[in-house]
Amino acid sequence: MEFFRRAAGRPSRLGILPGTFNPVTVAHLALARAALSSVDEVVFVLPRAFPHKEYSGASFAERLELLCAAVSGNQALSIAAADRGLFVEIAGECRAAYGEGVRLTFLCGRDAAQRIAGWDYGRPGAFAAMLREFDLLVAARGGQYESPDELRAAIRPLELTGEFDHVSATEVRQRIASGQPWEHMVPPAVRRRVREIYA
Repeated sequence: MEFFRRAAGRPSRLGILPGTFNPVTVAHLALARAALSSVDEVVFVLPRAFPHKEYSGASFAERLELLCAAVSGNQALSIAAADRGLFVEIAGECRAAYGEGVRLTFLCGRDAAQRIAGWDYGRPGAFAAMLREFDLLVAARGGQYESPDELRAAIRPLELTGEFDHVSATEVRQRIASGQPWEHMVPPAVRRRVREIYA
């Protein structure tokens, strides 16, 4: 794990927000801010390789630039690159960077939670086993995530202040391409660079 910005101190509970950040949106920042009521630090993790898609649009360096500008005002937010993109792989890199004593909590929306819970990890019970290594805080996105009863202790809701169902990086890119308003979907600090990169 390579850090591009790291919060001071040693957290006892770490929030992990992985993503493609193509580009970073106000929803990403809302997730991180909401999680800080439950964790000591949130690290935005940009994988160098994704398990389900290739890099397109903004480059790795441009996405990092946007992330750094977006979080510059909050001392509890970190930015790092991971070598791989599965949650279990990112958890291993975070454990190596932060130490064995830290509690790991991944932050995601309902759609991402459903995707990782349903991913084919190659063996039965793999996801439940992972949840012994980390837990999840899941924000509603087009509805609340309904976790199976046996996993409910490790998957809890994350309440956001505001409505972010309509906000996604895909929607930002589509709006830019079609000439529709998009600026409200990205943090003010990155609007100029988003326009330059994606237009």
